[in-house]
Amino acid sequence: MLQDRLKEVDATPAWLQSYIRSPEKQQQLYKRTLMVVVISQIFGGAGLAAGITVGALLAQDMLGADSVTGIPTALFTLGSAGAALLVGRLSQRFGRRSGLAAGFLAGGLGAIGVILSALTNSILLLFASLLIYGAGSATNLQARYAGTDLANSTQRAKAVSIALVSTTFGAVAGPNLVDVMGGFAISIGVPALAGPFILAAAAYILAGLVLLAFLRPDPFIVAKAISEAQRTNSHSLSEQNPDWLSINRRGIFAGAAVMVLTQFVMTAIMTMTPIHMGHHGHGLSEVGLVIGFHIGAMFLPSLVTGYLVDKIGRAVMAVASAVTLLASGLLAAMGPADSMAALITALALLGLGWNFGLISGTAILVDATPPATRAKTQGAIDVWIALSGALGGVLSGVIMAGSSYYTLSLAGGALALLLIPIVIWSRQHKI
Repeated sequence: MLQDRLKEVDATPAWLQSYIRSPEKQQQLYKRTLMVVVISQIFGGAGLAAGITVGALLAQDMLGADSVTGIPTALFTLGSAGAALLVGRLSQRFGRRSGLAAGFLAGGLGAIGVILSALTNSILLLFASLLIYGAGSATNLQARYAGTDLANSTQRAKAVSIALVSTTFGAVAGPNLVDVMGGFAISIGVPALAGPFILAAAAYILAGLVLLAFLRPDPFIVAKAISEAQRTNSHSLSEQNPDWLSINRRGIFAGAAVMVLTQFVMTAIMTMTPIHMGHHGHGLSEVGLVIGFHIGAMFLPSLVTGYLVDKIGRAVMAVASAVTLLASGLLAAMGPADSMAALITALALLGLGWNFGLISGTAILVDATPPATRAKTQGAIDVWIALSGALGGVLSGVIMAGSSYYTLSLAGGALALLLIPIVIWSRQHKI
């Protein structure tokens, strides 16, 4: 058996052998991959934010009813969940380049479908297109993994943080171009509300083309080749236990739990904050300011967070996520409802807690999975992240209607504390 494995490694193409044998080339490819991911994420962020900003308004305009305004978000989330699984499986089989490019291009096609639905006034085409458009969101999130494929254990959180910061540029630019794209749409005979989807289509397609053209060599294929070479070079698999060979199931569960719970808590409290503010006399401009601080706190601290996760540990930052989310929930519940300072601080803490959770959870997950199953596992867990966000949004409305924002915020903060025993339990198997 060992001789057969050695023959397989010897048959590896020369270009791939050069990466297997050279740590320097691996680091060069790691840095190149990050650059490509940064560019694709800037486009991807614009595609995500520009389209979803007006999806509900477009559905309302086409059907003339407020009752349908939640459907676009539901379809978008459902499409994102399904696409996360498919992108993960494509990446596992064919590499990040193929999986991520396919996801972004599918998101672009979905955006084009939304434009056509507005031109033809077809609500069925709109809903089907929004489902496909969700692939762009899933891909935008999964692109954070590409930078980690060749990163060592002290670089993984930094790689994730760089991807998240890059997304911020596009996510901020997209909504600010809504009026501009609306005017452009009218000038070419397209309804104004479909204008942002023109930007989304172009942005997602460009993100996919960037990955197709420049994500070479594929970092995931190289990582798998390195893993296989390490296996064949050992005299016996039982004589060694490197990180890239063993599956740490406790780590996988812990990483998934951190990301899923933080997504759930963040979405639940964030979704109902504008409603809570409206009940206490705050206007749209004030709501926009609070949510703006929240989004900024979700992404902008990423570089510092990545450094901390790599330096002081994944578990410590996961616990910090729980404590920060608890502080957010307490302040949101107990702070004066008419105080903008209290609301801004609470929602900024909410975004920061999510940031801590996503980056530490992603690093834990990457640490726990070998290349042989990594992309498929990542895709499956991103499905649960998407679904937890959707569930958080739905349940937040139910809790708010049946009780109060006070109860919702306290419950969210308390739920985040579950991360602490999960992290302690997972520490029995080092992460």
